[in-house]
Amino acid sequence: MDEPTAAVDRIVTRRTVLGGVGAVCLGSIAGCLDGDDASVPDPISIDDDQSCDQCTMVIGNHPGPAGQAHYEDPTEVVDDDRPAQFCSSLCAYAFTFDNEATAEPEGIHLTDYSTVDYTVSDDNGSTTVSRHLEADAFENASTLTLVTDSDVDGAMGASLIPFSDADNAETFQDEYGGDIYDHDDITQELVMSLM
Repeated sequence: MDEPTAAVDRIVTRRTVLGGVGAVCLGSIAGCLDGDDASVPDPISIDDDQSCDQCTMVIGNHPGPAGQAHYEDPTEVVDDDRPAQFCSSLCAYAFTFDNEATAEPEGIHLTDYSTVDYTVSDDNGSTTVSRHLEADAFENASTLTLVTDSDVDGAMGASLIPFSDADNAETFQDEYGGDIYDHDDITQELVMSLM
């Protein structure tokens, strides 16, 4: 009679262990689904006549990738209750680095050249990439691969051209040169070297 009781205890113990493992796995999955992207505000469209919050240039007057940084309390870094908005990816990074002691952005969005129908053109001796300011042209910077210091300029001259598809970034690099970086590898020193 003691033997069946021992077997039942083993089954209960095994079920308890398996139940605990299942709960841990479900918790891990829930954590992945509620990751960094879940807390990043959605991008907005940028008005053509909006001034860059870093350099004050009118954003719609210049080519290349634009950016926006969302803060929990935007009035800590801009004089208005709106995301900080930028004429270039360089200005977006420079601004966030300059203000990191004051406030960390909830998220940074940059033009995603994997999702827009962009053009590269030669204007006045400079090769530039088209400007896209509509909300659906932007992607969370943490998911982007950036081509830096290529032969294609943006608003500030040298640029960081972002792509959500790393293969698109490599194709762009093959045609126009430059170096490839992930968002997490962009440093203040790199940004300053391009300005």
